[in-house]
Amino acid sequence: MAKKQTYLSCLDTLKPVRDALDVINGKWKLPIIISVMVGNKRFTDIQNSIPGITPKVLAKELKDLEEHQLIKRKVIDDFPVKILYLPDIHANTLIPIIDALKDWGLKHREKVFFGKD
Repeated sequence: MAKKQTYLSCLDTLKPVRDALDVINGKWKLPIIISVMVGNKRFTDIQNSIPGITPKVLAKELKDLEEHQLIKRKVIDDFPVKILYLPDIHANTLIPIIDALKDWGLKHREKVFFGKD
């Protein structure tokens, strides 16, 4: 009986973690979110801030992030028309997660590459 409860509690954690990873998983989503959050608003600025990303992939990923309400697309009706990408309010909930990943990554790098504990 105890094993089944452990299994269920594992699923209670695993399912929401899986849902979160499905939204931000992949090579480009977090770099795009970070780029927009640090102030890159124009498509070309975002692309230039992320080495190796193609315009086609960036367009697709921006659309996905917009559907998940992490990025909002703002069209400024001017001549020429300007399109800006801004972090949606919901993206702010990722700030502590990104900070925690950054801290963990720095500590992990020190431990693995420099043998520091």
